[in-house]
Amino acid sequence: MNMSKFWADKLVKGIIDSGKHLPYWVDDMKTPSGRIHVGALRGVVIHGLIHQLLKEAGLKSTYTYVINDMDPMDGFPRYLPEKFRRYMGRPLFKIPSPEKGYSSFARCYAEQFIKTFNSLGFRPKIVWSSEYYLRGKFNRVIEEALDRVVLIRKLYKEISGYDKPGNWYPFQVICPKCGRVGSTIVTNWDGKKVTYECRKNLVDWCSGCGYQGKISPFDGAGKLMWKVDWAAHWKVIGVTIEGAGKDHMTEGGSYDLSSQICRQVFEYPPPFAYLYEWFLAKGGVKMSSSKGIGVSAVEIAATLPPEILRFLLIKTHFKQAIIFDPANNESILDLFDKYDDCAREYWEEKDSLKNRSFQLSQVGKMTKKSFLPRFREVVKRIQNPKMDLVESFARDKGKSLNANEKKILEERIKYARIWLKSYAPDELKLGITKNLPEGVSELSVSQKEYLGKVVRLLKREGWDPEKLQMALYEKTKETSILPKEAFQALYLTLLGKNYGPKAAWLLLEEDQNKIITRLTAAVNYQKGLIKKEKYLYPLLKDSKIFSIDPEFAAKYPSVVVGIALIKGVKVKKQDPVLIREIIQFTQSQSGLTSEQISRFPEIRSYRRLYRETGIDWHKRRPSPESLNRRIARNQGLPNVNNCVDAYNLVVAKYRVSAGAFDSDQIRFPTVLRFAQKGENILLLGDREPTEYLPGEVAYFDQAGGYNIDFNYKDAARTLVTEKTTNLLINTEGIFEIGRHQVERTLQETIDKIIKYCGGKLESAGIAVA
Repeated sequence: MNMSKFWADKLVKGIIDSGKHLPYWVDDMKTPSGRIHVGALRGVVIHGLIHQLLKEAGLKSTYTYVINDMDPMDGFPRYLPEKFRRYMGRPLFKIPSPEKGYSSFARCYAEQFIKTFNSLGFRPKIVWSSEYYLRGKFNRVIEEALDRVVLIRKLYKEISGYDKPGNWYPFQVICPKCGRVGSTIVTNWDGKKVTYECRKNLVDWCSGCGYQGKISPFDGAGKLMWKVDWAAHWKVIGVTIEGAGKDHMTEGGSYDLSSQICRQVFEYPPPFAYLYEWFLAKGGVKMSSSKGIGVSAVEIAATLPPEILRFLLIKTHFKQAIIFDPANNESILDLFDKYDDCAREYWEEKDSLKNRSFQLSQVGKMTKKSFLPRFREVVKRIQNPKMDLVESFARDKGKSLNANEKKILEERIKYARIWLKSYAPDELKLGITKNLPEGVSELSVSQKEYLGKVVRLLKREGWDPEKLQMALYEKTKETSILPKEAFQALYLTLLGKNYGPKAAWLLLEEDQNKIITRLTAAVNYQKGLIKKEKYLYPLLKDSKIFSIDPEFAAKYPSVVVGIALIKGVKVKKQDPVLIREIIQFTQSQSGLTSEQISRFPEIRSYRRLYRETGIDWHKRRPSPESLNRRIARNQGLPNVNNCVDAYNLVVAKYRVSAGAFDSDQIRFPTVLRFAQKGENILLLGDREPTEYLPGEVAYFDQAGGYNIDFNYKDAARTLVTEKTTNLLINTEGIFEIGRHQVERTLQETIDKIIKYCGGKLESAGIAVA
């Protein structure tokens, strides 16, 4: 079978036909600057396939993977504890591990990544740069680079347009005093030692100690600078084949410069190179390990079976970008469907790209022809706890599942549960709703008639699911509607959706009295008589804690304020579990843009209030907008303390503003009102009071204002610190932000604070105009 049309086969054929690049030594490289994102797997897979196909062609090939752990920590992933900032600029192999069980920061994230790609069937020899430098394997190329620095400067100028000064050398010393490599610069080389400085302002992401000295550059005393270092790796290892992402392959970019350094300075032929496109995160954003952008390789490997993840990375031509968002409603569901389609092409022995995609996606032995339970159906059916999935899919197949097929089903059940827990949107989660769905108002007379017949069926006891399913179908013949419309009436009444699992299993999984009561309510429903959802909190009336000023209420009748008192909290600098929750949330929002933020109705509402009260929202952003803009800029949420971090998470999530204040510093009662001329407030971080604009909205107690512009910024006197034990919480909505949204925000703010700070809810309520 001729498979030459598949991208990997064509790529390898070109390498072989060239007659060059011998011996075949395939290499890839990664700097472990944080949790390594799934996009880095693309390079592993492309290089791994080249190695695999060369060996399948009967040729000798070596595959190495370089962990560039000599590089400095030059970015600060948002999930790291703040204490790790002290290590900025140090070599990654000399930084402590943020997780237990690893010898260094580099080993932590690299070994997790290695384990992930090993699970996909790729097992290159691992080269740790630090070990090669420390064992002297780079000594010769270091000497060559320093001796030929004039040529390197010339190449920088001619190829990349960088005009390096006459005292610039392509080497960085690991400062013996502060341990940083990112802040050092070499200014001279005498043939034995380099003269260096550890500069305080060399880069903006770390500060050197100012130390100066002379040192031998050999045996791990430092490292070559990136573009020289890349070329040096090729020579030291013996690499003959290495591709790179398009950011390195632009004209005058990293590869162009490194290849000429390799050829002219190190006198070694540059490897066969090719450009491959990026694996992009949600919204088409390039992933970054140091910034924490994108889904990590470890996370995606826990979400997909090895063959499916390998298929995701193989099926797309290497010159085309892969845009994959596991949180997208259909991405993973569609991926399984495409894999199954390719499997059928293989089993039917079709000469196609799909066939080849399936073959190269296998980890280990080729899968024999089997019945594949559709992943979408697995997702639906596992939500019906009384359904026997083996029997259910055996009916789909037409006969019993064999041992291998049961194993496949078991694996898909495992990953379907993961998908439902981690990524599934609410509309694909099937469960009986708490209240009668509003959609029952659209049921026809005939659909209600059918529901009545179902009620009478269910009043008989001892139903078997199969027999009930048949009876449900037979009852449709007694009405004037199609079976599809009849079953839609059931799903709509129970699930609030027009679809669902097999109806009989759905009806029998819950208490029969509950099902009968729900169906009867739908039959008897009359427009306008559906019960309104109950509110979570009572209205505050004649409260000694809080009120809304009548003048403000008259002008803004849509205003809703949630108030709570929590006593006995313990505030501390940070909580690692909360930090992880925040990181998970911000990662789920990757790809968020300022344009999207501007369209949110909550943000529009706060901007409108600001505009109407004379505040320029371009200069003073409402707190929900400010937090979401940080996420959009990949800055994450600020770390203040466990209390502030907890409610900031809720504010960012629901885009409804909230605040917490040290209630022992507040003189009750409090009021939301317009500020008056001459009133001022000393805001957090300020030395001088800020004067309110007349008509500006703020919260006041008997001592004065304690915040400004609906929780834009708070007063210094009511600041929540580690000495705070009692809290006043407020959250507010206006215009398009209704009471339900305010109550949801208030409830989750209370829950999060008590979860992470302890304490007890003293009281809570809602104030409306």
